[in-house]
Amino acid sequence: MGRLAPRPLLLALLSLALCRGRVVRVPAGSLVRVVGTELVIPCNVSDYDGPSEQNFDWSFLASGSSFVELASTWEVGFPAQLYRERLQRGDIVLRRTANDAVELHIKNVQPSDQGHYKCSTPSTDATVQGNYEDTVQVKVLPDALRVAAGPQPSPGPSLREGEPFELRCSASTASPLHTHLALLWEVWRGPARRSILSLTHEGRLRPGPGYEQRYRSGDVRLDTVGSDGYRLSVSRALASDQGSYRCVVSEWIGEQGNWQEIQEKAVDVATVVIQPTVLRAAVARNVSVAEGKELDLTCNITTDRADDVRPAVTWYFSRTPDSTLPGPHVLARLDHDSLVHSSPHMALSHVDARSYHLLVRDVSKENAGYYFCHVALWTPGHNRSWHKVAEAMSAPGAVAVTWLEPDYQVYLNASKVPEFSDDLTELECRIVDVESTEASVRFTVSWYHRVNRRSDDVVASELLAVMNGDWTLKYGERSKQRAQDGDFIFSKERTDTFNFRIQRTTEEDRGSYYCVVSAWTKQRNNSWVKSKDVFSKPVSIFWASEDSVLVVKARQPKPFFAAGNTFEMTCKVSSKNIKSPRYSVLIMAEKPVGDLSSPNETKYIISLDQDSVVKLENWTDASRVDGVVLEKVQEDEFRYRMYQTQVSDAGLYRCMVTAWSPVRGSLWREAATSLSNPIEIDFQTSGPIFNASVHSDAPSVIRGDLIKLFCIITVEGAALDPDDMAFDVTWFAVHSFGLDKAPVLLSSLDRKGIVNTAQRDWKSDLSLERVSVLEFLLQVHGSEDQDFGNYYCSVTPWVKSPTGSWQKEAEIQSKPIFITVKMDVLNAFKYPLLIGVGLSTVIGLLSCLIGYCSSHWCCKKEVQETRRERRRLMSMEMD
Repeated sequence: MGRLAPRPLLLALLSLALCRGRVVRVPAGSLVRVVGTELVIPCNVSDYDGPSEQNFDWSFLASGSSFVELASTWEVGFPAQLYRERLQRGDIVLRRTANDAVELHIKNVQPSDQGHYKCSTPSTDATVQGNYEDTVQVKVLPDALRVAAGPQPSPGPSLREGEPFELRCSASTASPLHTHLALLWEVWRGPARRSILSLTHEGRLRPGPGYEQRYRSGDVRLDTVGSDGYRLSVSRALASDQGSYRCVVSEWIGEQGNWQEIQEKAVDVATVVIQPTVLRAAVARNVSVAEGKELDLTCNITTDRADDVRPAVTWYFSRTPDSTLPGPHVLARLDHDSLVHSSPHMALSHVDARSYHLLVRDVSKENAGYYFCHVALWTPGHNRSWHKVAEAMSAPGAVAVTWLEPDYQVYLNASKVPEFSDDLTELECRIVDVESTEASVRFTVSWYHRVNRRSDDVVASELLAVMNGDWTLKYGERSKQRAQDGDFIFSKERTDTFNFRIQRTTEEDRGSYYCVVSAWTKQRNNSWVKSKDVFSKPVSIFWASEDSVLVVKARQPKPFFAAGNTFEMTCKVSSKNIKSPRYSVLIMAEKPVGDLSSPNETKYIISLDQDSVVKLENWTDASRVDGVVLEKVQEDEFRYRMYQTQVSDAGLYRCMVTAWSPVRGSLWREAATSLSNPIEIDFQTSGPIFNASVHSDAPSVIRGDLIKLFCIITVEGAALDPDDMAFDVTWFAVHSFGLDKAPVLLSSLDRKGIVNTAQRDWKSDLSLERVSVLEFLLQVHGSEDQDFGNYYCSVTPWVKSPTGSWQKEAEIQSKPIFITVKMDVLNAFKYPLLIGVGLSTVIGLLSCLIGYCSSHWCCKKEVQETRRERRRLMSMEMD
């Protein structure tokens, strides 16, 4: 129970922490109100941070009595009987604005409501800190403010824009205290209200938003008339001044430098209607004037204003009849001060107040267009200011300028017409029958191309090039690149002649061409204006569009021959629709159908170009470099010869001929290509048949051993003398388990006994030798792991013919044999084991020797043994 004693102390400390230093505040000084107005007294508690709403009690003290309960926020029976009826009617209301703030509202204040009002808050604190109530004095004055509207405005409720008007209202007060009046003029246009000008309770004039400039210029003024009159004067009425005008008067009282508004009254003075000004401007609709003459345009003004208004007239010019576009520019202007702004070629004058003239001297073609007359009416204001009351723009007046056009004709002639593609085309555009031309006229040209079509489709003309009045040449989209490449050339040979040249005419250039010659007239500002266009008659550029035809026929003069003889083939060429053709020839050979040694292989042997230059293509037989000849017999006939033919030369031979046409001198263009019929070389022999195979006594070896591979050749059929046979043997290897990789050349031995060995990246060596007439041995010395794989040999037999020449037979290839290279585990670990055992033995013996020496010479010490007594353990029961 002793531990629960401090609990009241904890509750007291908590109450002090929640409510510390409260201060109840009401407005300082006294509040003054007029009978019939509303009284609002705020009351709040400062330094209150409690979670719930604070309660408030209001009490009233009249002079010479005690405080009477008025209202409470938490106790219903708190008010006195005197005020309960007013509380029920809602004349007295408490409105909470926050947890720690409340307002006392008393509607329709009466003289009996004058006195002191106390706002207090009930306290449940254990310790009082601060004040819990505050009092404010309220003074109630009689309603002594009188506001009334003055007489009707002059000249009346309806007036024109720019005319002056005045509005008056009267305001006075008979308050027993010293009060000040403040007055505000405002205008209502529907639901919108605008403040015009106000006189504050401190005697200062303040213009409303949007009226600052008019107030500074003196256009809007507020004056006092007599002791209680206030006059609003507007010197120039605007359209925005239309509306209902009110005079708002408020009464203020000052106490110790603080101002209070005690009441406010307003009165409707008048409704002002602004009549719009009628203004129209008219210009002659259609006017025609000759070039070089004077143009006189009149702007007639119609308006209903006869008072002091000043017109400002501005003449505009535009190429289009729409005056709202940004294109029109000012020609001349007469401002409201009667100052004229014009140019030497333009003059603005007026005969009377309703007629204004624009005079344009020395009319040129650039003066043709649409003219507008803009009129604005201005009225003078204060301080030499001006106000615009109306403006109008006339309908466009169209002005056409007629001039003497230069008379001339245009003639187009094709001086050079192409007959084939890549030929030269030249067109000449001449100006003829020139009349009535002056030094101020120059001629330019435009070139157009139109494609000819058999159908009735409309084809638009394509602009190739156009020349402007300043001699600037601009190209079309398609012709720009060709002109930069020098293929299109536009020139002016003489004053009256323009030329267009196509260096290399293509099929796309076929069609109709015409030129347009434009006449340009020089203007006053040294610019050039196009005055006339004359079109020439079109000229057709066309040639037959037949396709090029190229035919090649191959022929063999001697169809039957044997191996070792000379093969001869001639190729005859014929062409159509090819201009000045020259031919290039390529001899190509194909293996006959059924030859499996090199299927689908086409071999290029020798070629001869259009300049008769001979070149060996893929002829690789070094022993027969001069064995093939290609020569030109006639312009359209070529002959191919192959000396000392061999059996390996069997196949199909063709001539591939290309026709070339000359282009711009030394250049050539490919016109067509054709292939001749095949000529077959077929040797009907009954010679021997050769086969090749690979054999190894040990296909699986240990790394480092010797690999022996035999390439064995067998001969079937007719027996041959060993001296009549020779072989080219080549060894290949595919270093993989399959044949998915490319073969690698190992070594080769030709029929003359020359050995060539390829370079490799590992240490094993290769040797190739001929063991017998039909056996060849490949040896791999010091085999490595990389030497595994499939090995095969390729053999090319050579047989001596009865004539004594060697004939090359078809190449044969053996089936592969797989060689495996294994690792010798015993030999691989023999030397490392011996070295390890020897080192271990030496280190062990050395360790024993060091231990023995240390124990006898370095660490020898006598140790006396201490005798210990033997005692029995005592039993724990003796404790």
